[in-house]
Amino acid sequence: MLDTLDASTVRTWCRLALGALGQAREEIDALNVYPVPDGDTGTNLYLTVESAAVAVEECFAAGAEPALGETVTAMARGALIGARGNSGVILAQLLRGTAEVLAHGGEPERLRAALRRAAESAYQAVAEPVEGTLLTVAAAAAEAAGAAGGGLAETADTAYRAARRALQHTPEQLDVLAEAGVVDAGGRGLVAILGALADAVAGKTPMGPVALRQEIVQAERLMTEGPGCEGHERPPGPGHPAFEVIYLLDAPDEHLPALRARLGALGDSLVVGGGDGLWNVHVHVDDAGAAVEAGVEAGRPYQIRITHFAEAAARAGEREGAAPQGRAVLSVVSGSGLAELCEQAGAAVLLADPDRPPASAELAEALRRCAAREVVLLLNDPELRAAAGAAADQLREEGVRIAVLPTRSPVQGLAALAVHESARRFDEDVVAMTSAAGATRYAELAVAEGESWTMAGVCQAGDVLGLIDGDVAVIGADLLETGGTVLARMLAAGGELVTLVLGAGAPDGLADQLVAHARRQRPEVDTVVFAGGQEAAPLLIGVE
Repeated sequence: MLDTLDASTVRTWCRLALGALGQAREEIDALNVYPVPDGDTGTNLYLTVESAAVAVEECFAAGAEPALGETVTAMARGALIGARGNSGVILAQLLRGTAEVLAHGGEPERLRAALRRAAESAYQAVAEPVEGTLLTVAAAAAEAAGAAGGGLAETADTAYRAARRALQHTPEQLDVLAEAGVVDAGGRGLVAILGALADAVAGKTPMGPVALRQEIVQAERLMTEGPGCEGHERPPGPGHPAFEVIYLLDAPDEHLPALRARLGALGDSLVVGGGDGLWNVHVHVDDAGAAVEAGVEAGRPYQIRITHFAEAAARAGEREGAAPQGRAVLSVVSGSGLAELCEQAGAAVLLADPDRPPASAELAEALRRCAAREVVLLLNDPELRAAAGAAADQLREEGVRIAVLPTRSPVQGLAALAVHESARRFDEDVVAMTSAAGATRYAELAVAEGESWTMAGVCQAGDVLGLIDGDVAVIGADLLETGGTVLARMLAAGGELVTLVLGAGAPDGLADQLVAHARRQRPEVDTVVFAGGQEAAPLLIGVE
């Protein structure tokens, strides 16, 4: 059991928190009714934690484990710079308060003090704190952890359990939640983050690619742009300010009291987080220009984002009946050969690093580069679902119609591209592509990195794993034997077309022998072979 928090555990915490928020993002968005029912709290929290996680990963880039103080400071700064919305700025301030204490050590008593300091910092950042929100949940977690004492794991678990209990009581404290029949969205996000902390301290690690794919396949259906993906934005009620204004601000600490007073007089939902000369400012106002001018008077505002609530809500409704103004398909792949195949089929391509899946910001920028009114996004990897959802929401706010097809393998993406027709109506095109992807069974060969339990038994380092539809179905000694077994099992269920995509590590002759194998078993089946160049899997198999 871990006695002292270290940099690696903080890294694990960030990874687990990002995964938890990714899974709960849509649920949290749907809970969002306060302070503005704009349906983006889950997305904002996800993007904030993503920014924190990226900053932590950069600390480990040199190879050696960094110091705890360096890691938590990077986490807090990353969250501050990437904070989105009211909830994101409050979360960034919570992480800053946590880092101020943990920078001096990771003992259990420091974690308890860090949770107290986090709650205090968050309350101080909010101009008019309201109970029944994320603030209440943070305070309850800190109070319970401080009273319970105990070791590191007990402290983290106590904080998590107290946060869950406090979340259930938020409708009793805030009328708007009771009227909507929901708990607080920001509080729900904090529960996920504290749960990730408890898991990290208890020794849980982020799932590897094989295990993660298996879990996602069990829980996920192939989804597109269906009901609930859009249209949850609602304009603020009567009397609520019209604009949300967010910016980063370089300003000396002594200028902040005047800034808070000026912005407080202009609007509400004011949160100013940060310190040491760098601040993240969030406020709802009717005069967006005056809010920015207040920042200019205090220092240097930048990364300014202004959202008109009514226009954002109207765009969601308008997109349903909007006339097409160009359509694109964006395919995320790893491997130059796969990228060329997708481009030949008419898709734009985001070439992903096999060791670092693209973050939501990279996906959003790639979607913008498509310069199209309508975009179909082919993920080709189940690990990208959460980041893609956040990226798609950003583009929808900009008026782009997005359909996310969480194709789980590049062979499903190729099948979808084969039936894509831009002349069709968008919905019809998405349905056709979804059907083609869903009708394609997929498999891949991978080499085990260590001993692990799988659906096919225990594997050892160096074993060849044959995954069919995301589950380990075969454990073998070499690529050819395992590939032949996998292909035989897939063809036993029928099929008309076999697609083999060779990875960078595929041995010579593998494709020829598998083609011959397919012809012996099912002479009527057509087989096509492509050089994909992907690093992670020596072979991808698709059966349509």
